[in-house]
Amino acid sequence: MRAGVLDETFRAAGGRIRAALAARYRDLDLAEEAFAESCLKAVKAWGTGDGASEVTDLPRDPAAWLYRVAERCALDILRRRRTRAENRPEEPEPEPTVEDRLASDDAVIPDERLKLIFVCCHPAVAAESRAALTLKLVCGLSTEEVARAFLVSETTLAQRLVRAKRKIAEAGVSFEVPGPEHWVERLAAVLSTLEVAYAKAHEDAAGSGRHAGFAREMLALSALLSDMLPDEAEVLALAATIRFAEARRPARTDGNGVMVPLAEQDPALWSKPLIEDARRFCGRALGISGPGPRILQMMIHALWCGRKSLADPPPWKAVLAAYDILVGLRDDPVTRINRTVALAEVKGAEAALVELDGLDAAALADFLPFHAAMADLLARLGRIDEALAAYDRALALGPGAAERRFLEGRRQGVPTLQSAHRVPGLG
Repeated sequence: MRAGVLDETFRAAGGRIRAALAARYRDLDLAEEAFAESCLKAVKAWGTGDGASEVTDLPRDPAAWLYRVAERCALDILRRRRTRAENRPEEPEPEPTVEDRLASDDAVIPDERLKLIFVCCHPAVAAESRAALTLKLVCGLSTEEVARAFLVSETTLAQRLVRAKRKIAEAGVSFEVPGPEHWVERLAAVLSTLEVAYAKAHEDAAGSGRHAGFAREMLALSALLSDMLPDEAEVLALAATIRFAEARRPARTDGNGVMVPLAEQDPALWSKPLIEDARRFCGRALGISGPGPRILQMMIHALWCGRKSLADPPPWKAVLAAYDILVGLRDDPVTRINRTVALAEVKGAEAALVELDGLDAAALADFLPFHAAMADLLARLGRIDEALAAYDRALALGPGAAERRFLEGRRQGVPTLQSAHRVPGLG
């Protein structure tokens, strides 16, 4: 029970607490270190209910407790750095709650996390590091998770993060709310951050993983961002995409907790209010701009959410046509892999495998969707041993419980797929 409270508090409040600490002390490293120390103290103080803890009861407000301890940790760290006289901030107001601290900002951006996202996405930081720094600091993703999201090595990612934090310190980047005139120049990195953060929640179909809360948070932050920038089509498109995707969550697993592929989901189970909300954002975005990368992603999701029942055929041809345009605007491995899924349904597994073979397999060695797509195509073509190896590689990359059950089921069915897909090109 207590372990669950610990985990939930760390996940739900961690981003807000790190953001509040960074905003108060103007030091990203200090915010991370102080939060980490407060988490260790919480583990020791709260315990797990086995009698080994220092206290018998959980705090009334675990997030507030964690924040206050983190503040004290920050001051202790400053003392240890022997620079207390120069760097000690003003004493906090007497007994404010963490909710008071995080909700009392009267500036234009009312959420501390979104403020810190804008700070981390400052133009002084290298473009390839902005979203990565934000995901690590504000969202609490591990270095490994961020590295996988951007398809780089952990070493490369760690070096980028160190340089980014150093640049923010050296450039004297203000931790105050940036003025509206500075929002657009940081927008690409901000959108990438929200996109990857939501992807971490979406990759877990059951919504039971450690990043499940990102789904709710990205719904809120994308709405907030659309209020700040109501005439930015890419902002509206991302807000629509998140809502289209999240609307499908009720149908993403079956009664046995197995992931259900998109084409096999029952549209009757999808959230109609979220789809309607998404369509409103979609209409606003299309009224402002022609096809851009996020506009096309939005339209792909809209195509799927246009299905009314399982009797409606999957829109594979339209989806493939959209991906054909998208790769001309955003030609990256993720887009290519998604395109091969549609290509296999329209032109066959052999054509799709040719496309997938053209990608950099070494760079995608730790990217689970690549191995899952490869396994499916190889199985369709009757290349059993290679398919089994690809499934094994995908399973070794630690999918969520629902995805693991799905992949294990497909792997077990591989020997029977040879007869089902005996003729190449009929995938």
